[in-house]
Amino acid sequence: MNKLFEQVVIKNIKVKNRIAVPPMVVYTWSDDTGYVTQNNIDHYEAIAKGGAGLIIQEGTCVNKKGRLTDTQLGIWEDAQVVGLKRITDAVHRQGTPIFVEIHHAGVVGIAEEVVCPSDYECMVKGQLKKGHELTIDELHAIQQDFILAAKRAYKAGYDGVEIHACHSYLISQFLNRRINRRDDLYGQHPEFFALEIIREIRQQTPSNFIIGIRLGGFEPTLEDGIAYARIFEESGVDFLDISYGFVQEATPIVPKDYPFKDIIYAAQKIKEAVSIPVFAVNGINSPELADKILEQTDVDMVDIGRGTLVNYNWVNDAKAGRDVGTCLYCKTCMWRVDPMKCPGKLKHQRNQS
Repeated sequence: MNKLFEQVVIKNIKVKNRIAVPPMVVYTWSDDTGYVTQNNIDHYEAIAKGGAGLIIQEGTCVNKKGRLTDTQLGIWEDAQVVGLKRITDAVHRQGTPIFVEIHHAGVVGIAEEVVCPSDYECMVKGQLKKGHELTIDELHAIQQDFILAAKRAYKAGYDGVEIHACHSYLISQFLNRRINRRDDLYGQHPEFFALEIIREIRQQTPSNFIIGIRLGGFEPTLEDGIAYARIFEESGVDFLDISYGFVQEATPIVPKDYPFKDIIYAAQKIKEAVSIPVFAVNGINSPELADKILEQTDVDMVDIGRGTLVNYNWVNDAKAGRDVGTCLYCKTCMWRVDPMKCPGKLKHQRNQS
């Protein structure tokens, strides 16, 4: 594994290896307040002790009406900063940098009245969601929510923010022209909603504060994903974390003989188009596969998500040549129901004993 444990630089931060733990929402630890609990702190501290080069904290909501669950961590009010700082302090004590992903769900959220760039209907977990088109005033208010969230993130000690612009959430909805049918500036130039947020965060935070974006590789096509990646690089973002966009309105492609997932192909093609660091994710379940992806695609980092939930010590075990365990891909993720009942975690513990 020649590349996996190489150092990589993201702006002003030296990351000790090329393994990032991507944002994964924990649904059972907070409550309607969105405040950090001791479980959240222990979770991220354990991940940091496990050897990851970088941690990106789970999607943390910028507006209570934009939540994807009623127990989602929040960064919509100043009082939440105290708890968030306890996370960053715990992670930094291990010498690990941490970003926070700032998030608004838009039409796929849980609010009684959900919003979208344009009027739009979609099915979410068997429920029909009808999003109303954002007025200009509502649109600007949500942009301000993102900007204030980033300022709180800086005060809480995060090394940077990752703006959530994929996984069918609000910014993804703006970027996807099959959803965003506005006839104003934000429809003619779908990237403007995010660009204005990025530019204002840059103005209102120190120059060494890192700003990245989690971007859909197919939004709705790969050509769109590449075009947006170039635009956001020009805007000054410091990294691109590539995943799926608005999946119900996307057209993924991958060559027939390509050895990895289609979204890793998207990350590879985006990396060919930009010079800033690019992260790849999805189904990377072994150190050997992670290293092969780094070697063959030239992306800068790999996201190890489910593997980290199964085994907090995934990176240290990989480096030592030990068994890292594997996610069993349960139909309902048992880790998110109760981490102590995760079959993959239990199996790995049995194998270690």
